[in-house]
Amino acid sequence: MTVSPLHATLRRHVEAGTVPGAVGLVARGDDVEVVAVGHTDVEGSASMARDSLFRIASVTKPITAAAVLMLVDEGRIGLGDPVADWLPELAKPMVVRTPASPVDDVVPAVRPVTVEDLLSFRSGWGLAADFALPAVRALSAVQDHSRPFGDWPDPDTWLGLLAQVPMLHQPGEAWLYGTSSALQGILVARVSGRTLPDFLAERIFEPLGMRDTAFEVPAPKRHRFTSSYAPAADGTLRLTDTPDGAYSSLPGFPSGGGGLVSTADDWLAFGRLLLNAGAAPDGRRLLTATSVSRMTTNHLTAAQRESAALFLEGQGWGYGGSVDVTPAGPWSVPGRYGWVGGTGTTAHLVPATGTVTVLMTQAAMTSPAPTAMMRDFWRVAA
Repeated sequence: MTVSPLHATLRRHVEAGTVPGAVGLVARGDDVEVVAVGHTDVEGSASMARDSLFRIASVTKPITAAAVLMLVDEGRIGLGDPVADWLPELAKPMVVRTPASPVDDVVPAVRPVTVEDLLSFRSGWGLAADFALPAVRALSAVQDHSRPFGDWPDPDTWLGLLAQVPMLHQPGEAWLYGTSSALQGILVARVSGRTLPDFLAERIFEPLGMRDTAFEVPAPKRHRFTSSYAPAADGTLRLTDTPDGAYSSLPGFPSGGGGLVSTADDWLAFGRLLLNAGAAPDGRRLLTATSVSRMTTNHLTAAQRESAALFLEGQGWGYGGSVDVTPAGPWSVPGRYGWVGGTGTTAHLVPATGTVTVLMTQAAMTSPAPTAMMRDFWRVAA
């Protein structure tokens, strides 16, 4: 039997012990190749399958951005609106005088934070290349990704804590990672009057048939749910979560920045929504073509891209995901949109070729840089 390049690539990483298993998907129009290799845990208790469930981490971000844009399309919020209209906790943010200043050396924000600032990750809050900066350390104490979202305070309490952390930059000035997506999720809930899980289920998952995407995994599905791991110093994989662990109930903080569980085929359905200019398979319009265009277009200046190089590697940022603007690799097609998840996931679409690529693994990244397996997957997908 002939083994495809995609299968050979994923199998090589499983056999090397990089990951217990993986699901890779490459779709060009109706031509879809899906490969499942390895197992759902290091014990080999179940074979990986096309419908295996993964914690997709930051691959959640594009979905949350789409939810915000749905509210923009309906006229319920505007891109230029101050977020303090719905998030009054952020009405009077303070900014450290310089990025290196102590957290008590602050000045007022020169203008309000807008909805567009959140979408473009230029709100003033977020992670920078230097994690030792006082304001970044203060933010990390509130945005503590060493704890599962079930251990975070509820969104209202969390927002009150964030409001006490000074911004690292003035609104609109710099791209900073992560925090803006969590704020987007809270914004969606407050504007819509629905919880974020309910809004996403009703407005995105159900219309697209994304049956396995949610913030929790019910008991009947847990036999398909992978265990989660992080690389240890000795090269082995350390268990960080089990199918009956952190996702067995709805978290107190359903994070728009990284809280979803999904499958490769479910994210394919979302990617196709964007390729189809916001129309669902049944013809229903979930997003306007204008919003999809804004979502998948770079909004950063060259200087902002350069200062964010640790995360973006020279690429740009749309809303909820990166946008390729430079040929960093054979997979870097101008306009390629998507993102990576710290749990070992990645999903992209290439409007120019009508391609969607999704890689699901259960071994965490150890830095903001994409893993060797991700790059190998992108190379073979290209």
